Amino acid sequence: MSLEIKGLNKKFDNLSLFSDFSIEFQEGTITCILGPSGCGKTTLLNIIGDTIKPDSGQLSGFRGKTISYIFQDPRLLPWKTVEENIDFVLTREMSADQRHRITGQLIRLMELEDFAGFYPSKLSGGMRQRVSIARAFAYPSEIILMDEPLKGLDVKLKLNLIRIFSRMWQADKRTVISVTHDVDEALLMGNDIIVLSRPPAQIILKQQIDIPSEKRSLESEYFKNLELSLMGALGN
Repeated sequence: MSLEIKGLNKKFDNLSLFSDFSIEFQEGTITCILGPSGCGKTTLLNIIGDTIKPDSGQLSGFRGKTISYIFQDPRLLPWKTVEENIDFVLTREMSADQRHRITGQLIRLMELEDFAGFYPSKLSGGMRQRVSIARAFAYPSEIILMDEPLKGLDVKLKLNLIRIFSRMWQADKRTVISVTHDVDEALLMGNDIIVLSRPPAQIILKQQIDIPSEKRSLESEYFKNLELSLMGALGN
């Protein structure tokens, strides 16, 4: 199954971000979108999330789908603990025991067991982002939109979060659409990688990776060649 955008047009003042633009996403996979600053990556997410309206174009397969977000800023509720922030997005139709079980499972998967009772102000930036990821999976969504949630983190922390996110996704394979500037991040996470041009955006490269995330190595010849290919496309 796939989600499609056909003939998308979107302008802001005199800037045409998308002109007769089409793109397809496979459901149950992680698609990473790369592109230069200002090419419309975040606008595309907002159109998918229905927070920005396109000027014209057709979106197929998105109607009725529930969506959760992971932003660069974790956007946690400061007056709630880690456990309470995750529980907050669960439906009240669940029993307290159900909510507690789901919250506990997500906290374990995110390796936050020792911090369940902490408030966001007492957490590091990486821990806050782990809570944000757990919250996105707690929400009963079919699509997760990610707007550079790992930007600004140091390399070691970023790699750890990619490892944890990939493990979460393996346990619950939702459709993930992620925009990033980081080629390594896309190579380690994405099932499909799409490179956009400068505005008006067009797809200049699409790369599929079938290797499971846990078996990927940026030091391998295969991934070094992929990186060169992606960097070359981004340089266009």
